[in-house]
Amino acid sequence: MKTRATDEPGVGTMALKIDAIVKRFGPYAALAGVSLEARDGEFLALLGPSGSGKTTLLRVLAGLDRPDAGTVALAGEDFLALSMRERGVGMVFQHYALFRHMSVEANIAFGLSVRPAASRPSRAQIAARVEELLALVRIEGLGRRYPAQLSGGQRQRVALARALAPRPRLLLLDEPFGALDTKVRKQLRAELRLIHDAAGVTTILVTHDQEEAASLADRIALMNGGRIEQIGAPDALDEAPASSFVFEFMGDCNFVDCEFRAGIAYCPGFEAPCFGPQAAPGPGTALFRPSETRLSAEPGALGAPVTIAAVRGRGPTREIDCLDAKAQRYKALVAEGSADRFRPGQAVRLSAPRVVARSRSSI
Repeated sequence: MKTRATDEPGVGTMALKIDAIVKRFGPYAALAGVSLEARDGEFLALLGPSGSGKTTLLRVLAGLDRPDAGTVALAGEDFLALSMRERGVGMVFQHYALFRHMSVEANIAFGLSVRPAASRPSRAQIAARVEELLALVRIEGLGRRYPAQLSGGQRQRVALARALAPRPRLLLLDEPFGALDTKVRKQLRAELRLIHDAAGVTTILVTHDQEEAASLADRIALMNGGRIEQIGAPDALDEAPASSFVFEFMGDCNFVDCEFRAGIAYCPGFEAPCFGPQAAPGPGTALFRPSETRLSAEPGALGAPVTIAAVRGRGPTREIDCLDAKAQRYKALVAEGSADRFRPGQAVRLSAPRVVARSRSSI
């Protein structure tokens, strides 16, 4: 089983190299010079809002779109010079794209059975590969069924097995869990990582779901406006964001107007050091996570004056909503044992130990 790739120089062989890819649709640049590399066997997530270019990049890799400029190499080979069939790419879509008139076994075997005679495996070899994949995606015993007889989660397992059947050089996943309910989606996420590790294939996942990307990927390439804002391990994007956009996109944030001076955010009632990108001196906005938001009802406590609007949730944490005098809403996540000190209508002080800076010029 392959281990997760690291960010250490020289660790892992670079399998996929994308250099300065540009793709325009009329005057609109869906990709504006995208460059990135993926290691052999790595699981890389393309994360970003709608319109950021992530699906267009996936289509370029699959051979469905031709870029206007740039190069793509896989294991040193010019990928763009190859036809879709020659690229050896497996692809899984959000809506399964299974052949409804074929059984599960026939769907999985399709990519192998339509190969030219010279490269087509024998029937026995195809049947063995299908059985191997049915076990890998945990749908043994369902090979004789048809897609209409399967649940959404089972259909997506079939789609994944079909993509893996020809032993692709590159596996592309386009929002593969988007059509599934929350419980099934979480279950399949965990299993997909195990399947990826067992298959050892370089995998590119497109998603707009931060939790999905963080739970599956070795690294995340966060895209915005046809460009890559930052590439790194999931924790790195949160702990060392390259921009306020990265920090804001990777999770819930509270926002406080402030003044920046020498790496310090001077907010109403408190001050906090900035981490990540540094803002130009002057007015701006401080961003911080609900999990790092501090509430205090102690006399003389520092912080912005707010009133608790609601306390809700269960389990180890409680979610506390607060409002300031201008009705701006803030959220704090507080440990269950500490939440008993707070109640709706109570006046408290709100602060944060550190913030990410967003200057007015970056808005």
